[in-house]
Amino acid sequence: MGGFFYMDRYYLILVVPALLISLLAQIGVKGTFNKYSRVGSSNNMTGAEVARYLLKSNGIYDVQVTQVGGNLTDHYDPRQKVLRLSDSTYSSTSVAAIGVAAHETGHAIQHSVKYAPLALRSTLVPVANIGSSVGPYIAILGLFLAWPVIIDLGLLLFGGAILFYLVTLPVEFNASSRAIASLDSTGLLMKDELRSAKKVLNAAAMTYVASALVAVASFLRLLLLAGQRRNRD
Repeated sequence: MGGFFYMDRYYLILVVPALLISLLAQIGVKGTFNKYSRVGSSNNMTGAEVARYLLKSNGIYDVQVTQVGGNLTDHYDPRQKVLRLSDSTYSSTSVAAIGVAAHETGHAIQHSVKYAPLALRSTLVPVANIGSSVGPYIAILGLFLAWPVIIDLGLLLFGGAILFYLVTLPVEFNASSRAIASLDSTGLLMKDELRSAKKVLNAAAMTYVASALVAVASFLRLLLLAGQRRNRD
């Protein structure tokens, strides 16, 4: 029975390739960030200074910039209006750190201009948390017990998480676009530095694409298993 749920052909065909792509994306972003974290910027500003500068240049004065532990744990919290930069970004003057700081500032700008996909993603957070944590297991339980209602409930919950992953993609790509445009218009980075920062953000974007791919592949697997179970019944 364990093979039916965990090593079925759909897992091998759909999920395993997606997991490999996700692993490559993680390796890629870490390698790219590490490479450009050793390249100092000509303006000699830290990630925190760049974030504060870009916030002010966009007329945003009610967002705090703070430091958070870890590596690449940078994020913007729209509920508390706090832009948290990791240890590897906050005090660093590298091109990589500035790119990441500008990206998170891009989220604050989205919040300020009421960018619809960001608002939708924030609304979907509780749905995604529940859907991704229990949805697949409820669907698997339904498959094991051959109860269509339980299968459908699990798929519905998991579907909410899938929607979150898909909405995240335009949010992240848009934040990176805003970051590069802001760094360019303010002249904070030279042209070659801007290209390097873009490489860091592109590598980071691929991790979101890969995460969405894993989620969609896992959902499709359960959907196909559910169809297979119904055909059998």
